[in-house]
Formats: sequence, C-alpha cells, structure tokens
Amino acid sequence: MHNYQLLTASGLHFNDAHEALVHIGETLVQAGICRESYPAALHAREAAYPTGIALDGHCVAIPHCDASHALRPALYLIRPRQPVPFAQADDDIQIGAELIIALVVTHPQEQLNLLRTLFGQLQQPDVIDSLLTVPDAALATCLRQRLLAPAT
Repeated sequence: MHNYQLLTASGLHFNDAHEALVHIGETLVQAGICRESYPAALHAREAAYPTGIALDGHCVAIPHCDASHALRPALYLIRPRQPVPFAQADDDIQIGAELIIALVVTHPQEQLNLLRTLFGQLQQPDVIDSLLTVPDAALATCLRQRLLAPAT
C-alpha cells in the first residue's frame, strides 16, 4: 500500500460535511488525482452511505467513492480546525469528525483492503492521538507509518 500519493492539510475550517467534500473534490481534481466526475460522485456516495465513524474517544470520517472516478491512488488526510459534522455510518446521528481521511483508489478491491487496514489501525487510540498531535511537517510521514504500515 506504499504507492498512494499522500496529501495532508491542517487547520482548515468547514461548517459541515458538504463544505469539506467540496474542498476535497476540488483539491483532488486540481491535483490531477481524480476525474472531473469525482466531486459529484463523492457527494452522492456520502449522501447514500455516510462515512462518519465514532471510535473510542474520537470520531473520523472516511469519504470515498467508486474507483472509476480516480486517475491514481491517494489519501488526503485533513485535520480540521474544529470537528466537522458528518453523518454517522451506522446511525442517523451527526458526529464531529476530528480527522477526515479521503480515500482514492483505482481498483475496487484496493478500496476494500484499504478500508480494512484503516479500520484496524484506527481502532488503536494511540494511532489517532499521534495523527492529531504530530506537527504539520511530519503529518504525511505519520500517516504512512501509522496507517499504511503493514499490520504486525
């Protein structure tokens, strides 16, 4: 899983999930990672299948959509200035996502494998704590080491 382009951002402000998804869509299209169809597909996927996840003490959102909208694989990790309301994946409530991890894959099976890996790693409180507290300059390295490292 080391072939993912990593993008990171910290301190961005979003009033809601819609604003965050607009930013993600524009950023990934402008970076040449996704096709022009990606932003609409990302919004549609989030509306049908919310990606907010409540973990032990923290909340994250993992927005993603079909691989057909991707040009190359990437992860975009955002540490927003304040938690962003996202609909919870398995409930009808809103949660405050402290981390937003947008997944972009080029093959459908990659998405399932990456989601499994992320869920496994994000279950460990120290992983989220490190992603929330590491200095901005070290965020991409931390992301690669903590989320993309093979499970031991």
